[in-house]
Amino acid sequence: MPSDMLESMPVVSTAPNAPAAPEGGPGQWDVLGSGQDRGAYVDAIRDWVEHGADSEFAMTPDQVVAASQPRSAALSAGAAHFELANDLWLTGERDAAIAHFNACHRLQPDNWTYKRQAWSLVGRERVGGRYGQFVQMPVKGEEADWPFDSDFRSDVLTTELGGYYPKTL
Repeated sequence: MPSDMLESMPVVSTAPNAPAAPEGGPGQWDVLGSGQDRGAYVDAIRDWVEHGADSEFAMTPDQVVAASQPRSAALSAGAAHFELANDLWLTGERDAAIAHFNACHRLQPDNWTYKRQAWSLVGRERVGGRYGQFVQMPVKGEEADWPFDSDFRSDVLTTELGGYYPKTL
């Protein structure tokens, strides 16, 4: 990381309504490093690329359907709010976009992709530069202006080990 980028990093805080980390619970890096074995996943992809349908990791269409999780109406609504939020953000409708991001976060509270997209957009807006997209929490002194109920650090610290990268293999 370039030194000028380090010098430009703002001091960050947590969202005003964010839950506190459990006393004595795992730290941020413990949670982020738990769950999925990233090496095993990459090896499975390589095996699939090399062996195609004969890979031990390839699934038949019936296996894919059987392994698929059903999608409830709430999950479908969350996905719709997420798509609408992104479209509204791109067309400059910031407040409406944030309302839809918050709706998708409520409907799919375990969907890190939806949360991190919204947090990154606001981080980029508030901090700017190359580092802004990684400021996925309020900037110190601006906590009251954070438009979401949670933020990256707070959510990671209240996530069980294995919950950020669920085991898939």
